[in-house]
Amino acid sequence: MASTIQKSLVEKNAEYANQFSQGHLALPPAKQYLVLTCMDARIDPAAAFGIDLGDAHVIRNAGASAKDAQRSIIISEQLLGTKEILLVKHTGCGMLTFSNEDAHGLVEKNLGPSAAAEIATLDFLTISDLEGAVREDIGFLKRSATVPDDVTVSGWIYEVETGKVRQVV
Repeated sequence: MASTIQKSLVEKNAEYANQFSQGHLALPPAKQYLVLTCMDARIDPAAAFGIDLGDAHVIRNAGASAKDAQRSIIISEQLLGTKEILLVKHTGCGMLTFSNEDAHGLVEKNLGPSAAAEIATLDFLTISDLEGAVREDIGFLKRSATVPDDVTVSGWIYEVETGKVRQVV
């Protein structure tokens, strides 16, 4: 039996598909850039950053981690031609609220010892300093042999309270 969320997905998609006229867009992003941002539900990258359908790749993960997104970044650059990376972390990020140890303990408590063993070496890539984390991830990207020197890389903070973005790096 379909959940309420699944039913909503089908209904909303039918409405969207009725109006859809962008099936002609090319696979590579038209403006040759990617945005790496957090999965936080308060961020709407298309609206907040003016991204039209087909313009850019949008990669989302917990905390907008460059390390966690590396596979997608490589595919975007090497197979699909992106030439710029905008890394956007945000205020009020959940990744600021817990430690690696907290996350491991929660998994063991809620999911048991076999789940804890399965993720024993997993780094949750938590954040203690927001601006520092932006700088650290930009440094990671600039040092990485998987990001060519001709790719422009910048780091930003989006303020969930105001909708404004400011450049850090």
